[in-house]
Amino acid sequence: METLELFKHLIESKSETPNDGGLLDFIEKYLPDFTAVRIDIEDVTNLFLYKKFGEGDHLCFAGHVDVVPAGDGWDTDPYKLVEKDGYLYGRGTQDMKSGVAGFTQALKETENFNGTLSLLLTSDEEGDAYYGTVKVLEYLEKEKMLPDYAVVAEPTCEENFGDAIKVGRRGSINGYLTLKGKQGHAAYPEKAINPIHNLAPRLLNMAGVDLDNGDEFFSPSKFVVTDIRAGMQVTNVTPNELKMMFNVRNTTLTTQKEVREFVAKNLDGLEYELKLTQGSYPFKTDTDTKVVENIDKAIETITGLKPKHSTAGGTSDARFMAPKGIKVIEFGVKNDTIHSVNERTTAKEVEDLYLVFKNLIEIWE
Repeated sequence: METLELFKHLIESKSETPNDGGLLDFIEKYLPDFTAVRIDIEDVTNLFLYKKFGEGDHLCFAGHVDVVPAGDGWDTDPYKLVEKDGYLYGRGTQDMKSGVAGFTQALKETENFNGTLSLLLTSDEEGDAYYGTVKVLEYLEKEKMLPDYAVVAEPTCEENFGDAIKVGRRGSINGYLTLKGKQGHAAYPEKAINPIHNLAPRLLNMAGVDLDNGDEFFSPSKFVVTDIRAGMQVTNVTPNELKMMFNVRNTTLTTQKEVREFVAKNLDGLEYELKLTQGSYPFKTDTDTKVVENIDKAIETITGLKPKHSTAGGTSDARFMAPKGIKVIEFGVKNDTIHSVNERTTAKEVEDLYLVFKNLIEIWE
């Protein structure tokens, strides 16, 4: 198979989370020279393939074959790769079967490498991710097989292919606030404690407020309110309590401690309960690390562009790798239609992504 033929097969194998659509079996057979480790837990499938060429670094290419549901309103069949108006349409074209096709083909064609090359794939990145990449890494750590470096092929580019890589990601702190009140009749507000009225004037100093100033790589940590609800859906009863949910995509400058202090400062004098959970922790790979320097060179060789180093966006499975000491970056096609109706990429981006990964392997020393 050539890269685009492989890409077509990936797109047309329906693999909505956590179903892998048979792709992990297919890829295992597609790379017969690699040793396979399968770690399937409940309905999640995981594949780790590796081949030791020499005594040097262990470089891993990682990603996921699962996609979000297609949804309604597509102009084409989301599970057929359709070429139209210079684009290739299909669910997963950007996120992230283009990446899987690119590095799988590059690995298949590699004959020499001074070290170990591996591939890590899961069917549970778009879901809860409890039994996906994190479980494979636990196994690899136990077997003393963790990679030194990793490239996660999530879509990263902004305006042009090759213009951006991810050298880190913000963390994600989720907040669940319950503001206490005292239920009462709307006609007698003096006899009640209305949590909506108590929150309203203070919310101005909370919603959308930056908790730090960010830095060269990270945008500021922002307090983003995602849900507020209270009351009984009637007009004559004030609520007994108010529930608010929020999210902070945090930099390395803000932790749960600062979030708690921010809430306490703004809700001083009010009775409330606050629960915080950490969906992921912020990380950054130093820009003078070998994987950053080499991916920069490979991108510039293929595209002529020098990529910027970004930490913007949501989360990826790279968040599980960094805490294990793996120097990880992300690079893939443009990110402008992921998870949307009519998701699309171009044949040139898919082919150039494969060429970047192939060049990365070739120049690695």
